[in-house]
Amino acid sequence: MSEQVVIGIDIGGQTTKCGVVDARGDVLSQTVVRSDSHTDVKPYIDELAVALKKLIADADAEGSVRGIGVGAPNANYYTGEIENAVNLTWGVQGHIPFAKMLSEAMDGLPVALTNDANAAAMGEMTYGAAKGMKNFIMITLGTGVGSGIVIDGKMVYGHDGFAGELGHTCMVRHNGRQCNCGKTGCLEAYCSAIGVARTAREWLDMSDEPSELRSLDKISSKDVFDAAKNGDKLALKIFDYTGTLLGQAFADFIQFSSPEAIVLFGGLARAKEFLTDPIQKAMNANVLPLWKNKVRLVYSQLKESDAAILGASALAWEL
Repeated sequence: MSEQVVIGIDIGGQTTKCGVVDARGDVLSQTVVRSDSHTDVKPYIDELAVALKKLIADADAEGSVRGIGVGAPNANYYTGEIENAVNLTWGVQGHIPFAKMLSEAMDGLPVALTNDANAAAMGEMTYGAAKGMKNFIMITLGTGVGSGIVIDGKMVYGHDGFAGELGHTCMVRHNGRQCNCGKTGCLEAYCSAIGVARTAREWLDMSDEPSELRSLDKISSKDVFDAAKNGDKLALKIFDYTGTLLGQAFADFIQFSSPEAIVLFGGLARAKEFLTDPIQKAMNANVLPLWKNKVRLVYSQLKESDAAILGASALAWEL
């Protein structure tokens, strides 16, 4: 291969998705490795490097890779480190010099690193629902709740590289749930996939309301989604509650940066048929009249894997 390509990597709590991307934004080859098979970062990086080298060979791209872009939880764009990422099994080891370690494992290829939600926002801005927008907020609804803030066409990183942790804004200040970050009442503790499943378990314990969820030993957010599609009243109430909390939070976010749109991305966003109405209702009920019915709520137009891979790959073109 004569033309240059880059590698985009999306590190999630359970899986790591990797792709070789050309200058047109085409993903030439992809692979997936487990993120949660190790409790130490070194064997994880070794396994990742083996997968990446095979991926490059499969794309016939040996010698053509310009660099590697990585999106990961708690990733610092400025330092190349992953810092205390509680949703990663190996991520709570303090400051992990991830970009440096991966570069060494990949024989010196340069590596750039950013927050996973920022990477998704970059992918959406370049190729998806936010194409042409200069002011929007990306919200990722997955294992956690992440966010990427774009103002005047630029990612907001703040002075230390960690701007945009909107999932850890406090939604319930009295007797709020414990969040993995150590705080209580965080948006993430209620509106992530894990939070939805937790709501289901709590509500089942607190009432005798009939629900098909009662027959399950272990409940996931997908189980709640499937039940809602079947018309289960408790499941529908759970999504109404989740959407209302999201809408209340979005109203506050709007008042900070006046975005053109809020873009929803991630596994839980597949439940948009149950989330959209309560989100919009709560958002418009809590925002200043100045922004009422002005900010659009849109959903990612990219395949879930591609958005983060493409966004992360955009970093590598700058190397």
